[in-house]
This record gives sequence, structure tokens and C-alpha cells, in this order.
Amino acid sequence: MSLSNRQCHGKATRLDDSTTTRYLREVNNDWQLSADRKSIRRSFKFKNYYETIAFVNVIAQISHQQDHHPSLKVSYNNCIVEYSTHSVDSLSEFDFICAAKINASLPL
Repeated sequence: MSLSNRQCHGKATRLDDSTTTRYLREVNNDWQLSADRKSIRRSFKFKNYYETIAFVNVIAQISHQQDHHPSLKVSYNNCIVEYSTHSVDSLSEFDFICAAKINASLPL
């Protein structure tokens, strides 16, 4: 089952390096792994503030449904999304599930 079809539930567990690499390949539409391998991030560009905030609202809905929340940096036409699972002080499957759901929400 693809990551975008999974749900964040249960207890988060830290990913090993091989699973992190495999999941990153699955979501890698410009998602980048941090140097310490504890987070993933992606920058999204938009035409204007309205489109940026509409995107932030999509992220809010995904976050609410999955009960897993990213760090966001929002500006006029840009939003940087960063996922890390604080309870494991690293990456978990939940980070990649949410990244995949964000990718799936984008227009083709």
C-alpha cells in the first residue's frame, strides 16, 4: 500500500536508514532529508498569498485527520513544510505518510 493511502495511528517508531531512504524515494517530489537525518522538508511556491494560504489550509486538514503536525514557514508566495516526529526525536513513518498525502493533494 502506498504511503498516501496509509494512516498515522498507533505509536510512532524511529525509522532505520534503509527505510528512510526507501520512503524518501517514494515521496521525493523535492522533499529533502536534513543533514542530521531527523527531518524532511519541502518548499512550495505559489502565485500569491491567497494560493499560499489555501495550501496551508489543505495541510491543516491533513494534519488534523492524521493527528501529525508539521512546522510551517509561510510567506507571501512560499510555504516551507518540515516534518519530524518529536516523540522519537527523528523521522517516523508518520512524517512520510503526511508528505505523501500533501503530494497527492497537489494539482497535476
